[in-house]
Amino acid sequence: MNRTTIFLLLWVACISTTTVASTISKQEKKALLDLYASTNGENWSTSWNLDTPIAKWKGVVVENDHVVAIDLFNNNLSGTLPESIGSLKHLRQLNLAFNSLTGVLPKDIVNLTELRVLKLEMNRIKGSLPQGIGNLSELEELSLFNNFLTGPIPESLGNLKSLKVLNLSSNNLKGFIPVSIGDLSKLEVLGLFENSLEGAIPQEMGKLGKLKELVLANNKLGGEIPTEFGQLASLKVLQIQNNRFESFKGLQAMDSKQFLVFDTDDKTLNLYNEINLQRARTRMADTKFEDDDDNE
Repeated sequence: MNRTTIFLLLWVACISTTTVASTISKQEKKALLDLYASTNGENWSTSWNLDTPIAKWKGVVVENDHVVAIDLFNNNLSGTLPESIGSLKHLRQLNLAFNSLTGVLPKDIVNLTELRVLKLEMNRIKGSLPQGIGNLSELEELSLFNNFLTGPIPESLGNLKSLKVLNLSSNNLKGFIPVSIGDLSKLEVLGLFENSLEGAIPQEMGKLGKLKELVLANNKLGGEIPTEFGQLASLKVLQIQNNRFESFKGLQAMDSKQFLVFDTDDKTLNLYNEINLQRARTRMADTKFEDDDDNE
């Protein structure tokens, strides 16, 4: 093989690489540029160089010519999320946690049907959760704690059969805990701490056999603790203090040895006295759910 042939092969390879790098659809690229513009991209902690290939932009992962992940955790984003983010149909992970995002959730976010992880905690997002959030059927983690969300928890959340982590703590959510939460058979963490939720805890929650952490403290929940709580054999963390419960008898069927953290307003329970508690009254429940990602 002579030098000319080798040069031609290398040239073709370079052209092919360039072509692959530039075949992301105009629609997906526009969604990224809209995100950059609407969240003050020039002032991000680590900004995007728009003159470089998209696959080199911080936090953007491209596979098979599609954007499959955006991770801009703690990157000084401000402003609002663009509606066009719903165009990223192949997105599996969206992590914009620990920023200063405002505004409401885009209504088209429910079109991201391949999404596995949606993390928007520690922002200033307001408005209600979209009723169509149940469309995100592949979702495994939904974390929106410490925002300004209002309104009820949609019943359609029960459609998220793959969900393992649901954290909506420290918002302004109102209404009842939907019965459909009992359908989330894979759920391991449920955080609804510090909202304005009322009514009784659904007895269907006793079906959550894989649940390890249940944080319902600082709400307006009332009635009795369901006796079905005795079925929550995997539960290690239970915090239900600062509510309006009329009876705690439902807790007596639980195994006192299973808990690492147990907080309730009823200190007369034998369960309460038997557990070797790891407690701190000033401990904020939602700090258990802080993002595990490292600051870059």
